[in-house]
Amino acid sequence: MAYSFRVPGAGLLVAALLAAAPLASRAQGTVTLMGKVSGRTADSVAVSIRENLLDPKEQTTYAAVNDRGEFKLAVQVNGPTRADLVYDDDVADLFLEPGMALEVKFKGSDLASTVRYKGKGAEPNTFLAEMDERFTEIDGFQVLPENIMFYEAGFLHFLDYRRKEQRKFYEGTIDTEHYSQAFRDYMTAEIDYSYANDRLTYQDLREQVVATEGRLKMTPTYYDFLNDKSLINNPAAMRSELYQEFLLNYVHYLATSSGHQRTEPSFYQVCYDMAKNQLSGPTRPIVMGRVLQESFRFGHVKQSAAMLADFRAADPKNEYYPLLQQDFQIHKAFAIGAPAPNFHLLTATGDSVSLQSFRGKLVYINFWRTTSGLALRDLPYAADLIKRFDGKNIVFLNIALDENEPAWKQLVLGKKLPGVHVRAAGGMRSAIAKAYAIQDVPAYFLLAEDGTFLNTKPKRLSSRAAIDEIKQSFGKASTYSSTLPAGEGK
Repeated sequence: MAYSFRVPGAGLLVAALLAAAPLASRAQGTVTLMGKVSGRTADSVAVSIRENLLDPKEQTTYAAVNDRGEFKLAVQVNGPTRADLVYDDDVADLFLEPGMALEVKFKGSDLASTVRYKGKGAEPNTFLAEMDERFTEIDGFQVLPENIMFYEAGFLHFLDYRRKEQRKFYEGTIDTEHYSQAFRDYMTAEIDYSYANDRLTYQDLREQVVATEGRLKMTPTYYDFLNDKSLINNPAAMRSELYQEFLLNYVHYLATSSGHQRTEPSFYQVCYDMAKNQLSGPTRPIVMGRVLQESFRFGHVKQSAAMLADFRAADPKNEYYPLLQQDFQIHKAFAIGAPAPNFHLLTATGDSVSLQSFRGKLVYINFWRTTSGLALRDLPYAADLIKRFDGKNIVFLNIALDENEPAWKQLVLGKKLPGVHVRAAGGMRSAIAKAYAIQDVPAYFLLAEDGTFLNTKPKRLSSRAAIDEIKQSFGKASTYSSTLPAGEGK
């Protein structure tokens, strides 16, 4: 979610091209950048552009910085384009249009605050830098950390004041001679959807941040701004990343306000259908695709597959489907409903155990090793959790990624550790560690009674919330199956 004028940390996640507009309508061309770095700290400078809104990969063009701090690069753009100027670990916003020839200067130690532009295209990029300095860099204009503490009236006053100041600066600077219609549309959208996004997400964000209070009850008119249809379907805002983010948050809002929660199996299907039915124009497939990407990571694998098949009709030019299909293939192995990899391992007493032997039971898997202080600290909590669920239809399976078998056996048998304990020979290089993509320990998985993934990042053993999470997980596999399209749950 976006909570400020510019999405925090959005630097390297370069903002959108005119990705959803028909290719034939884009004026393609070249942008050149010549510049000098004072106090060189890196050997290269780059411009990053994301060609497709559903593809996290950027197209990055690099140029060497010589001993005098000079560089020159040329970038191909498909029409007006939001991009990033990257130097070392610092980033500055760019707005590029075919034919621009920019002269750029900045200090190597502080790109964002010192960047200056001359030449063709200098005005819009200077404006972006000044907007960043006036609003993004000033805490008083940010939702976090202080302004989120306001109650509804105070928060709305903050949003209204920030938008008024942004518009005042915009109207006092922008003219039609030096700023294209594309840039004016982009900046108008950034201001409008900064406001809309922060207002829409305020209630949820405040509940997360202000832990000492419950969820605020909003006045009946708080969400009335969403009745403005031009806010929802706004082709002129297509270049704004905040507009895309707002639409995603909007379909989340529609789903939750109609009684659906993120924890429900059908949540992403509901969001997908709402995006499909409520949106129009080039934004429609983008937001549908964004919901699909969420479903790939947090939804049921068979629901995701069914939605992906349906998506093809919404993408007749095949702009997004190949990317989504690739994304699905990457994530489906660990999606909810995907079968967890089976294994055969030995217990400390020499008995053979397989995952299949626990079919019909909820399985909480704890990957650990005896040399991990964090994993050892969880052992007392694990014992308490096992005691709490004694006699319930759940198995606590502890898989040690230890190469030192005697030390593991001594700890398990000597301390009489509860639960099922097995060891994977080869430790972090073992087949099971690779099958479950274990990077470090402790790592946890919660499996449904049918042996499928229910949660690939459940609450850790030492978390109080683990108890409620486990209680809510019994029978969840059949709940998911009941929400699948006909024939998909088999």
